[in-house]
Amino acid sequence: MSYESYGGDKGPFRMEDLVKVQDGSVVSRTVIDRPEGTVTAFAFDGGQALSEHSAPYDALVQMIQGAMEIKVGGVPHSVKAGEWLMMPADVPHSVEAMEPSIMVLTMVRG
Repeated sequence: MSYESYGGDKGPFRMEDLVKVQDGSVVSRTVIDRPEGTVTAFAFDGGQALSEHSAPYDALVQMIQGAMEIKVGGVPHSVKAGEWLMMPADVPHSVEAMEPSIMVLTMVRG
């Protein structure tokens, strides 16, 4: 996705304008996709989850709105709007929205 395709050429934007919470769903939108890494916005309805999985890259979660429980290596973390959480490469993690929530995931490949 290019900078212009999501309206970045118009100046500052809000992640919550790029991805909306939908009833009973998890929705994502890729903001940046480069060989070095990705930035993806996710919207979760309350109670929606991603089951335990791992990724071969370090990742950083930024909560934009709402609250989630994110387990990293089996350890639960309550992450609220305005907070950040690091997830190391190859460590299993899972995500569950405690309420309607939006987060940004930055994955570093390089």
